[in-house]
Amino acid sequence: MSRPPLPLSLSGLEGAARAALDPGAFGYISGGAGDEWTVAENIAAWQRLSILPRVLTGSGKADTAVDVLGTTMPHPIIVAPMAYQRIATPDGEIALTRAAAATSTTMCLSTLSTVSAHDVAIAVPGTHLWLQVYVFTDRELTHQIIESALASGYSALVVTVDFPVSGRRQRDVDSGFVVTQAVPAISATGMDGAFQPHQTQSQIDPRLSWTDIAEMASRYSVPLLVKGILTPDDAVRAIDAGAAGIVVSNHGGRQLDGSAATATVLAGIVDAVAGRGDVMVDGGVRRGSDILRALALGASAVMVGRPLYWGLAVDGATGAQVVLELLLDELANALILSGANSARALHRGFIGPA
Repeated sequence: MSRPPLPLSLSGLEGAARAALDPGAFGYISGGAGDEWTVAENIAAWQRLSILPRVLTGSGKADTAVDVLGTTMPHPIIVAPMAYQRIATPDGEIALTRAAAATSTTMCLSTLSTVSAHDVAIAVPGTHLWLQVYVFTDRELTHQIIESALASGYSALVVTVDFPVSGRRQRDVDSGFVVTQAVPAISATGMDGAFQPHQTQSQIDPRLSWTDIAEMASRYSVPLLVKGILTPDDAVRAIDAGAAGIVVSNHGGRQLDGSAATATVLAGIVDAVAGRGDVMVDGGVRRGSDILRALALGASAVMVGRPLYWGLAVDGATGAQVVLELLLDELANALILSGANSARALHRGFIGPA
């Protein structure tokens, strides 16, 4: 029997993922902290930003290329780091990396990956790879994980700083869902083997400081990004500590419910950084027009997370590739219809009142 065609919208893929996964697993992927106000507001805040198109601009083609960390990328989408992807598909992170490679997308691998950074690089050679870093209380283990990834060709480090403790994720509390021991974090391998899911929170260092960020930025030759920034002051501190850029992020609404939506704070953070580093953003990106809005507000690129997990759950690498292709097609369409035509040509004049 032939497989039915994949839904051609992210909302359709979300529904298909809900049907494909057990309720606890779907809740883990799609849920957030508390009442999930921040999860919903992340999406709604982009939609409140109106777009002011230009007309008669003389082009029916879109140029999606952007400059990130001193290099040209063919488009501004980056795969956000997401843990335990074997929840969604047996191939886990390798499947998502294949989707990224097929669409020339940068893949940011989570420290809590179910496939090692080395094995991902070997399985999908030529992919542009970044490593997301949770800093463990065992600093030597943290450095070993980083050095292994760098030896495998990873070209940037993305240090998550908004996880001193885990947020209270109500859906998981209600469902009783836990990531099983069959899905260990292979990348985080200590003296006794891969970390089991129940061990990871206790391993992440709640005392991480700006001094640690400065030390890491000076220790490694690749660019370091600080992920989890929501205020201009913290953005400036990250750049002052040696970061090459930041990711404006509230952890997808999975940490502190009530945290500001990323779309509402992006412009002020871009102004504070003042060109001293790249500013990227995640949270609630569901349409190509959302990506246009982010770039017009000054972001260099956007990270996309949950929709790719939905794609993996529906049809592995193929499903995730459909998500990326949908967003890229919508971005190209939005660039032409906005009159910008080029991603590099976007500026705040394209954004109207909320």
